[in-house]
Amino acid sequence: MAAAAGALLPGDGIVIAGKLYSGVALTLDTCLLPHESAHCSPSRAHGLSARTEQQLRNRMCEMIQSAGILLRLPQVAMATAQILFHRFFYCKSFVRHCAETVAMACLQLASKIEEEPRRVRDVLNVFQHLKDAAGDRRRGPMLLDDGYVSRKSNVIKAERRVLKELGFCVHVKHPHKVIVMYLQVVECEKNTRLLQMAWNYMNDSLRTDVFLRFRAETIACACIFLSARVLQIPLPDQPPWFLLFGASEQDLIEISCCILRLYTLQCESLAALLQQVEEMRSILDAQYNTSKQAGLVSTTETPTAGFSPASKAVSPVENQKNHESPLSRLALKNVCRKITSRDGRKRLSRSDERRNARCIPSPPRRRRSRSVSSPSPGRTKSHRHRQRERERARKKPYSSNRR
Repeated sequence: MAAAAGALLPGDGIVIAGKLYSGVALTLDTCLLPHESAHCSPSRAHGLSARTEQQLRNRMCEMIQSAGILLRLPQVAMATAQILFHRFFYCKSFVRHCAETVAMACLQLASKIEEEPRRVRDVLNVFQHLKDAAGDRRRGPMLLDDGYVSRKSNVIKAERRVLKELGFCVHVKHPHKVIVMYLQVVECEKNTRLLQMAWNYMNDSLRTDVFLRFRAETIACACIFLSARVLQIPLPDQPPWFLLFGASEQDLIEISCCILRLYTLQCESLAALLQQVEEMRSILDAQYNTSKQAGLVSTTETPTAGFSPASKAVSPVENQKNHESPLSRLALKNVCRKITSRDGRKRLSRSDERRNARCIPSPPRRRRSRSVSSPSPGRTKSHRHRQRERERARKKPYSSNRR
């Protein structure tokens, strides 16, 4: 075993008492999507088209950005909320979860992560204001009725669900400072137009899923690369400047194409997109009900389409035997000890003790006088002296004058 332990790599695990325990790697690289998962999301598995999913991501991230501006949140908090939104919907489907509720939950969670917390009521009012403004309606704050309580409860539950699905890994690395540092390296930090355009491209890329597929340093290089191409500013190319930061030209071109595709995308209304999601949800529910009636799905089994982890065909409780735990035995002994007193007699209940106390006459209470308190040590001598003087005055005979 010692030889096997010596052959282990640092990330393979650790040997404790002759047993090998697997290691845990806590890096931001685990937050990046594999190439095959990026083109096969849960929403597409439920029949939602790639174009509809892309537009939903774009519109909801735009709403998060607008809501963050109205809530006066910093740009870092809004960027964190959009990345959390993308991460969640690569774990779950748009068909099974309300996109608007998850967006509000991500913004609420991001405000706490970036130490700029906002109330849930403020988040609800801002999203309601954005919906009313899109529909050319003017309405005040939400009334504190049953509908408000229900929506607030849904947002809180969605926030917990986001944390659960992401495994409480909510750290996000932003390329804001990286862009400035890279421009200083290539000696272009004084070009404010290049810096501002690269910053704008980086903010627009938050509406896509590039932050889930590439590192923050690669995205910063792609924003500088695209801005320099648009402004026709030459950058060092012998060797290429982006090789210094560990980026490849193929990744830069792919990120640039994803950003430019946003400006050519035909935007549909949010109501039309949500209507398509509702239709797909009704189709899935009809298919599930049909298979349930046909007996292909157990009546006690939970559908796995919108739930995690997936339910098992057989409950593990059926195969388990009722084994008595040693802790339960110990608790039973402690209870028996409390019931039985030291001399072996059983203790009576409180009601029996009160009933017996009523039958036994209590001794008469002694009335306490006001002078029951013992004199202080400093006054003991004077008190005794006064008592002696009183006794002498009683024994002394009366004088003739008084007679």
